[in-house]
Amino acid sequence: MKKIASFFILAFTLIVISCGKKTETDPMGNPIEEVKATSDNLGKELFEGKGLCATCHKPDTKVVGPSIKEIAKIYKEKNASIAIFLQGESEPIVDPSQYEIMKANFAVTKSMTDEELKALEEYMLNIK
Repeated sequence: MKKIASFFILAFTLIVISCGKKTETDPMGNPIEEVKATSDNLGKELFEGKGLCATCHKPDTKVVGPSIKEIAKIYKEKNASIAIFLQGESEPIVDPSQYEIMKANFAVTKSMTDEELKALEEYMLNIK
């Protein structure tokens, strides 16, 4: 009887242990970290890469175009959409004098998906 009870306790323990958190590993046996691409991560990636935005816009400083914080502040105040502007479907509201320069980038932003434009907008509106 003691052997049967010991067997069930051992079996139960092994089942509980085997149901624990499993970590995926690469072919070399190293754990693979899961990285979830958040909207902010995607937005930042687009801003600094594919979108070419960082060429003319910096967080706190006006370079060619207005700073990201200035853009975000005005778009929040006016309850306007950066994504719609980047699609070329609304008038400039931050610095209209730079609009002609910005228009050249619409070829890039118009090729972005709605998800990418929304992520870019979220990144800009939430920059610290």
